[in-house]
Amino acid sequence: QVQIVESGGGLVQPGGSLRLSCVASRFSFSNYAVRWHRQAPGKERELVAHINNAGSITNYADSVKGRFIISRDNPKNTAYLIMNNLKPEDTALYYCNAVPRWDPQSSGYWGQGTQVTVSS
Repeated sequence: QVQIVESGGGLVQPGGSLRLSCVASRFSFSNYAVRWHRQAPGKERELVAHINNAGSITNYADSVKGRFIISRDNPKNTAYLIMNNLKPEDTALYYCNAVPRWDPQSSGYWGQGTQVTVSS
């Protein structure tokens, strides 16, 4: 069964850093783009970062540009989101989403999410 598991969330003070991991299994990870989304209570889900299947192209939401870095290690079937200079408004449930390169409009595969809370 296809599986995506996120980890690395937690409670961090403003200005701190976290590294989220997304481990994929039972599908051809290297043929899938990866997106990190987040959703805060009472707010719509937001696409935070995107990386293509080869890891050569990345895109970021304006709200995180310059602070977050998305990367991937295809041999390890893992993607990462490094989050620096965290702000209280970054508090949300963060989801990893893998989308096939041949059908970028599809919903793809989703994990259950990892909670990030930024608070002093």
